[in-house]
Formats: sequence, C-alpha cells, structure tokens
Amino acid sequence: MAAAFGVVSQVQAGGGQPVLHHAMHSAMNTIGNISNSVLKYLKAIADGSSPLDQKQLSELHVFILKNPQAEAVAVDATQRSKNLDLHALLRYMTSSECNIMRPLLENDLTHPIPSYFISSSHNTYLTGNQLYGEASTDAYSNVLLRGCRCIEIDVWDGEAKAWNNDDREEEEKHHFTSHFHRSLSSHLSKHGKKEDVAPAVTAADDPLQMPTPWVSATTVMRAEPRVLHGYTMTKEVSFRAVCSAIRDSAFVTSDLPLVVSLEVHTSPEQQEVMVDIMRNFWRGLLVEEASQDCTVLPSPAELRGKILVKVKGRSSNAIKGTGSPSLKQTRSASPVSGSEDEETSTASTAKPKAKKKSIIQALCALGVYTHSYHFSSLSGPEARIPSHVFSLSERRLIEVHESQGPTLFSHNRNFLMRAFPSGTRVSSSNLDPAFFWRKGVQMVALNWQSWDAGMMLNEGMFGGSSGWILKPEGYRRSAANAPISQYENQTGAMPHKTLKLTIQILAAQELPLPIGDARSDHFHPYVKCELHVEKPEERSGGPIAGGGRSQGGEYKRCTRPSKGIEPDFGGEMMQFVGVTGVVEELSFVRSVNLIYSPDTRVAYIRRRVPGLRATFSFEVPIELHVRLSSELLSSGLTRAGPLQRARE
Repeated sequence: MAAAFGVVSQVQAGGGQPVLHHAMHSAMNTIGNISNSVLKYLKAIADGSSPLDQKQLSELHVFILKNPQAEAVAVDATQRSKNLDLHALLRYMTSSECNIMRPLLENDLTHPIPSYFISSSHNTYLTGNQLYGEASTDAYSNVLLRGCRCIEIDVWDGEAKAWNNDDREEEEKHHFTSHFHRSLSSHLSKHGKKEDVAPAVTAADDPLQMPTPWVSATTVMRAEPRVLHGYTMTKEVSFRAVCSAIRDSAFVTSDLPLVVSLEVHTSPEQQEVMVDIMRNFWRGLLVEEASQDCTVLPSPAELRGKILVKVKGRSSNAIKGTGSPSLKQTRSASPVSGSEDEETSTASTAKPKAKKKSIIQALCALGVYTHSYHFSSLSGPEARIPSHVFSLSERRLIEVHESQGPTLFSHNRNFLMRAFPSGTRVSSSNLDPAFFWRKGVQMVALNWQSWDAGMMLNEGMFGGSSGWILKPEGYRRSAANAPISQYENQTGAMPHKTLKLTIQILAAQELPLPIGDARSDHFHPYVKCELHVEKPEERSGGPIAGGGRSQGGEYKRCTRPSKGIEPDFGGEMMQFVGVTGVVEELSFVRSVNLIYSPDTRVAYIRRRVPGLRATFSFEVPIELHVRLSSELLSSGLTRAGPLQRARE
C-alpha cells in the first residue's frame, strides 16, 4: 500500500522537497479526513468482501510490527476471509508508510557526480514567458525550496548609477563606525581590559552580508552586473540580489551540492565584480580547488553544502595534444566565449550577433569541477576533460542522438551534460525530460514556472528525494578505474522488460472546483492514466516523433466521467498489457484527474514505475484513490498485441 500527499494550491511540486512532503503529510493526513466515498471501500477490505492479497497483507504486517500500539490483525493468506480491524487499517492508510512520495530506496551518494540525474531549472530568474516575463529573486528561492539542485543565471553588464549625497553620507558613516570600533578594540586589548565591545561591521558580519560598494572620487558608483534574458523585454534584477537569495535558500531543503550555471555576457571589469560578489555572499560554500589530481569527479556526498559554479573553461586550443587531462590541469583559463551552445535559449529571431566575451581567470577558477565548453563534437579534445560540461538545446541534442547515438550515451555515462529548451518555446513550455534522461543527460533544465507534463515527470523522477537520483547501473561508469568506451549503447545498458499494469480507480475526495465555478453538480471529473516509456527509435537512433517536446504518454487509458467533488468511480479498471521495452527506473505513470468538459486538470499523481506497488495510492486532500497491480516480466516476451489508445 502507498499514499501520496499534496496540496496543489498550497505547495508547488517540481522535484525533491522531501521536508515539505513530510510536513504536509503529517499535518493533513488523519483518519478524520477520509470521506465516506472512500471509507466504504476500506470497510469492504476490512470485512473481507474485497480482500487484500498476500503482498499487501505483508506490508500491513510490517507496519504493525513497527507500531505495536496498533491492533493485531490477521495477515495469513489463508485467513483473508476473516475480518481485519478497521481502525488498524485506517491507521496504516494514514501513516507515513503510505506516503507515495517517500524515497523508494536509500539513495547511494558515493558515486561520481556524472552518475546522477540532477533536478534542474532553465532561465531560473523568469517568472513568466521568455519574451517579456518578470525577473525576480523570488524565482530562485521558489525552485530551491521545491528541490531544484541546478539553477541558471544569465549575467549582463549593468549601468553605472549616480552617487547621491545621501549614499555618500551613509557610506562615510559606515567607514567611520568600522574604524571607531577597530580602534577602540585595539586600545582595550593593549590595556588588558575585557569590556564587551561591539564588533566592527564587516561584509561578513553585516546581517545582509553585502560587500561594501566601491566608491570613486567622482559622483558615479561602480556598475554592477544584472540578470535578465538578453535581447528581450524581460525585466532585470541585480546579480547581487540573486546571489543573496541563493545563499539564503540553497541548503534549506537539501544539503546536496547546488550547481549554478553561469551564462556570462559581461565585460572583464564586471566579471571582476561578479567574482567579488560571489566570494562574499557564498563565503564558505564555494569549492576552492580540486580535492586531488585525478581524473574522476567527486561524489555528491563529498560535496555536501557546496555550490558548484558552472562557467566556461579554458579554450580547446590550450588542451590539444593532451591525453586525458586531470582536474588540476584544467584550472587555468584562456580567453573563451561566455555564451553557451550556438543555439541560445532566447526567443528573439532578430537579435544582433553579440560580440563574444572573454572569461577572466578569476571567474574561470570558480568552476573547479564544472567547466562548460562549446560543443563541437563528442570526439574533440575538450570531451576528454574530466570537468567538462556540454550544454545543448533539445534540438541540437536530438541531432546528436540521430547521428552519434551510442557515442552520446557512452559520453554521458562518464561526463556531465546539460539539456535546455529550444528558444522557440516563448511561452516557457517544456521538453520531454524522460527522453533526455534515457540518453544519460544529468541536467535536463526545465521551466519551473510552467506546470505541464514535463514538470510532472520531473516531480515523478525527483519527488521525495533531495534533488539527486542515482542513475540505473547501466547508465553510469561501472568503476572509477574502468576504461571509457565510446561504443556502449542504450540498448544493452539495462534489461528491457514487459510491463503488465492494472489500475483500479475507486474514488476521489475534496477535488477543487474550477475557478469561478461554485456548483459541484456541474462538476464531472474523470481520470486519465498515461504510461511514459522508452520508444524503440530511442534505442536505434531513429528520428524522434515530436522532436522531443513534452507530450502525453505513449499509452493512455480513461475512466468514465463521474460527478461531484467526491466522485465514486465504482472500482473501474484500467489495464496496460504487454507494454514492451520498459526500464523501470526511467518509465513513468501519470494519472490526471480531469473535468469531463472542458478538459481541465484538477489533480494528478505521477510516479516512476519502481514506485508502483500492489497498493492504494492517495492524493490528500486532493485525493485519487486507486488500487494498483503491476508485474514486470523478463525481456524477450511476445507482445500481447497492439494497445488501443484511449481518447485524449
């Protein structure tokens, strides 16, 4: 048995946030919250008219052993007809054991960082669309508290601001106060006095931890970088404010490393300012140097509480002729472009061609384990640097998949890669992350301000975790000293199995009415269930239908519509039989509760296939109650026949 607890209107999902899931579960899931429409099915289980199978009884037995205060209950399969204690059953169904968003297994964090999928955000600063949306520091706090572990900052030159008299007086007062405290402290220490003295106010002690702005003898302050989507009408926010927001939220819900992907469009002078600001705000959080002169990246466990800056590395001209550069050999930098892949994520088709910016040594040095390089091929010298990261748009990645599929997969077993949405996604829609995860891409950046199928899958992958998920065994390098092969492929990486899945829809409760609609008698919800599984063309390198854009699952089933905010679906069955080519860890089930006409999403459940136990699945207080029965068979079985697609 299992249960998921989520309040769509109060807590946004996305990927991770185990603390929020647990708090939400503890606060809201009680026996008293179970509606009559659901309670009747639980009573039927308790009185034996709708008995549990042996596996379900075993799970209940384990719960009772852990909770001796719960009443004894028969768990022998031969005693199914005997009554179960209803109160014990309800205690179990409302316990944390039934939280579908709890981690499936203990997440091993000791492998090198390329061995993990990382919950990632694209153009994190935006709160709306890509052309004229607002930029906000709140967007960074929002995604970090929701479990994101890879964020993006697009940095541009700021304009110098006038230095008015009030600013100058405040700055002079600040320096005078600091000098006074230092002098007094020195005087007292010389005379052996122990009086308490207020410490000098420094950037580290300031409650805001704000570095003192540089002051010139003129009436102009130093220009500071700004964050915005270049060549669009999006509003800007200061780089200083963004770094402050990141510091305050980076490690609230997860202590695992945070990757900060810098898109640098600033002059060398303002890059110096960037370094100054980051070193002040992120003091003690930055990785200063590689732990050892080796060719293997560290593990997430070794980088707890650290910020990894992803910034341009040294140019490929500087490394030609090298064999396999070590981490420390990649620390010095030559001037290179600060932009990402050739296809940028901007939606402007008439933008001027920007002059490429050089990256100064001080900024490049912050990218200890995560140096980004312009992608030209998977066989170039930069593709052998242990710390290199290629960032490719979804369109470019699909081209590489079709031309170099096995090499792409092999590369991503050993090195880091980031995928981001194409610039044509003006409305901030999302790509299909599952396709890119199955290519081994660690950081699939999504627009977190859009709640669509892509973000639902992201929640299915990372929900209940700390934002880092260990890849399946065949998708990661087998050992630290294992040779790197360019010919490993997706087909043989993991056994592909055949899935048989049966979902019985029982009832729902407390479904929210559409905005502006107060009459529940006009409310006709139904449930649509989709399977997102690997397509054969993904393994063969064939063209990908839809270009990898976010879309519905490959197989769909729907229930008949019911009525009201606590609908009873009467135990209707949805079956998926003979679904081939399934890798459990990278296959997803998405159940969506919809209004019959017009189609409007009011609740959802999303989970990776390994999370499907023969069980009940709850969404509380927006709940969808189902019984699941799944069976994964060994690969090579004959497909039972073509599955008919249900209506959209």
